[in-house]
Amino acid sequence: MKKFLCLLFAACLPLWLSAENYPYRSDMLWIAQPDHADWLYSTGEKASIEIRLYRYGIPQDGVTVHYELGNDLMPADKSGSVVLRNGKATIRIGTMQQPGFRDCRLTATIDGQTTRHHVKVGFSPERIEPYTALPADFVGFWADNKAQLAEVPLQYTKERVEKYSTDKIDCYLVKLQINKQRQAIYGYLFYPKQARPGSCPAVLCPPGAGIKTIKDPLRHKYYAEEGFIRFEFEIHGLHPELPEETFREISAAFNGRENGYLTNNLDNRDNYYMKRVYLACVRVVDLLTSLPEWDGKNVIAQGGSQGGALALVAAGLDRRITACVANHPALSDMARFKAASADGYPHFSRIPGMDTPDKLQTMAYYDVVNFARQIEVPTRLTWGYNDNTCPPTTSQAVYNVLRGPKEALVTPINEHWTSEATERGHLEWIKKHLIK
Repeated sequence: MKKFLCLLFAACLPLWLSAENYPYRSDMLWIAQPDHADWLYSTGEKASIEIRLYRYGIPQDGVTVHYELGNDLMPADKSGSVVLRNGKATIRIGTMQQPGFRDCRLTATIDGQTTRHHVKVGFSPERIEPYTALPADFVGFWADNKAQLAEVPLQYTKERVEKYSTDKIDCYLVKLQINKQRQAIYGYLFYPKQARPGSCPAVLCPPGAGIKTIKDPLRHKYYAEEGFIRFEFEIHGLHPELPEETFREISAAFNGRENGYLTNNLDNRDNYYMKRVYLACVRVVDLLTSLPEWDGKNVIAQGGSQGGALALVAAGLDRRITACVANHPALSDMARFKAASADGYPHFSRIPGMDTPDKLQTMAYYDVVNFARQIEVPTRLTWGYNDNTCPPTTSQAVYNVLRGPKEALVTPINEHWTSEATERGHLEWIKKHLIK
């Protein structure tokens, strides 16, 4: 296993100020540095964090910082306060006896302005095991559903989109039928300009969570510019050119906490909303492998958050996928709250009525950890320890069960985001893992 650690230090302050961890154009800047440079400890080993707080770039002296300590996404089990001297103080956060992550949550008030920060450190995270068990008929369940999908002829429409085409790439809007009920999804299909038959690896890119349009379709245009077919798609069958206000109205009506698509028919594995979504990823592979320009060898799944989850699901479902890249995957170890531990997005622990036998059973058939257990192709995962949306406990659990060649890019300070450098690094990793 290769593990790369991206750590930021005080010398990088100008970069920190633009990072999403910190409030945009804030007067306040926190620096929190664990006494282990990689933010990692063995279980039973005690950890401490040196904290610093700057206002206008000036170290704050005599300011009281209140802190709470708790396990990843769990309520605080200890609290206290320290006073900054010469702009800094040390907080001893103790240890964990079981593998996991410990969170130090910080609050300070200066001239009536409250500022917050937090830092998570890991204790033997390589030994984290998923709570979610593999159903005995998991493979058979999905094999049966894929067989039914295979009986549906591949049907799609394809329309050139001038505004997303350039002198180097061509873009097409695709409407792809995904099942016999004639439900469909939309996506933007990008090609290199004048792509030759049999010349292009293909990349499928599923979306993050929510009911929304495909924002900034050109953000990954460099894939097509460097010879790849890339398909950026949505999952709800909504035309991406609909007005933003329409998407907001649909989301307000059909994606609230209690009536969202991720809870729709969760008590029935055969009728759960995400079944059509997972199978849609297989149908996308059908589309990509049917294109004359496809190189006949390489299909890569790549995405972040819900898209990272769906990339892993696709790789676990479809043997035609040859590599996978996922950022902080959602839908991972979703029932982990039953073990009083951090559960993956959408955090069913916070939604009333989700803790029932039928719903817990369905979760297992749709949990990313069980698809990760099926993946044998090269896989790259990246996640941040400070992420509270897709917590590091669940990302690590997914990584730990991967059976094939795997690499981790761990960026401890990151919350729920990746940098442009990380995104471009994914493409370089993919190039190194192409089948020649």
